[in-house]
Parts: sequence; structure tokens; C-alpha cells
Amino acid sequence: MNAFSPATPSVSLIIPAYNEVESLTKTIDEAHAYFDAHRITHEIITAVEGDDGTVELAQSLSAAHEYVRAITHSGRRGKGFAVRSAMELATGDIVGFTDADNKTPVDEFDLVLAAFTQGADLVIGSRGLAGARIERPRHWYRRVGAGVFARFVHAAVGLRDVPDTQCGFKFFRRDVARNLFSRQVIDGYMFDVEILCLAAEAGYRLVQVPVRWRDDRDSRLRLIGGNVRNVADIRQIRRNRLARRRTSTG
Repeated sequence: MNAFSPATPSVSLIIPAYNEVESLTKTIDEAHAYFDAHRITHEIITAVEGDDGTVELAQSLSAAHEYVRAITHSGRRGKGFAVRSAMELATGDIVGFTDADNKTPVDEFDLVLAAFTQGADLVIGSRGLAGARIERPRHWYRRVGAGVFARFVHAAVGLRDVPDTQCGFKFFRRDVARNLFSRQVIDGYMFDVEILCLAAEAGYRLVQVPVRWRDDRDSRLRLIGGNVRNVADIRQIRRNRLARRRTSTG
């Protein structure tokens, strides 16, 4: 049985960040306070890029706190690259990531841990399930765009039983994470879709939990350029998935 005892698992929380100097410290502090209050052994790995002081802040927090580790990159490699790099170093029994701007409060981890104790291989937060609470919605045009893009994703790669592939609150058993992220190739925002496709192909048990979520009205995704790259990445994920199927049946 792959379930954890509620008292035993350690956690590695990855926080990817690009130009989040205003948010990073608060998010780390809230995560540490939550895990400490619940007596959960933990490490917080910041995987950061940017030119607004975020890199220097992450390095200073790592020097000041033994539970914080910092991975820094020059330029802008992408969220998928940042998370993959941090996953290689994570040591927790449960490893996962959350947004640097704390869109999903860390105390939603209660639901995540409960799912792991019941035998889940990976647990993802969802804004699309009954019981999810949107405390501050996105602008209407981003909601419309997200709905259109979700239909495109489902048409291109499947995952029709996953209404929300993009919520930035996802956790994995460490061995599952190592397997999935060692095969991840998408460096941008669509790495979530790639990981979920790989998990489905591997037969891992996915549990979705409804979460609280609030928009910070400061999206890093450019409406035109960002979505052009996202469409290209989804097409690449589809091509890679079809290639794997041909290989497995050939």
C-alpha cells in the first residue's frame, strides 16, 4: 500500500518565482508557519528568476533559514524548467509546488495530505470541482480565455476528467515525482499538462481536491505571446504522446 501515515511524511514545497520580490517572503513565512504548527518536517525550495531583486531575496532567505533552499537561474527559462530543477533536489516523502503569490493558501494542504493517506500517487488542487471557492476571480477576459484554452487542451491531449489542469497547487509521492519529472521536457507554463499526461499513461492514481483560490491580478502570462507559446507546447505534448503510443504498440 502506498498510503502515508498522517504523522510520518516529510514535505518538500517548491515555490517557482519570476519577479515576485513583493510576494515571496510572505508566501514562505506562511508555508513554514503552517508546516511547523502541524509538526511536519519540511523544506521550502525556491526556484527563482528575474531582475527585480527576487533572486537576491531568495538567496538571503536561504542563508537566514535552514528550511529554505534557493535555486537561481539567469534569464527566463520558464516555470516548467524551474520546477523540474527543484524536483531533482527535493528530499521530502511528498513533493509539490505552489504559486509564489500564494493564490492557493497553504492550509489547503490539509486536503492534500488526507488524499495521500488514502493511497493517492499525486494530488492536485482544482478550481473546477464542486466545493472550490474562488475568493477573488480573474478578470472576465482571462476567465473566457482560460475556458477556451481548456477546451483546446482537452481536444488536443485528452485529460477530460481533469477540469482544471493549471491550478498551481500540485503534490506527488517523491518516487512518482522523480519518474514524471525526469521525463518532462516542456519548460513553460504547460508543463502541468505534460505531467498529467505522463501520470495518466503510467496509471498513477490521481486525486483532485477543491481548493480556495484568489487571483492577485498580476498575471505573468502575456495574453498574446504567452498563449502562442502555450499552443505550441500543447501541440508538442500531443506529438510526444502519440509518439510514445506508437512506440509502445510497435
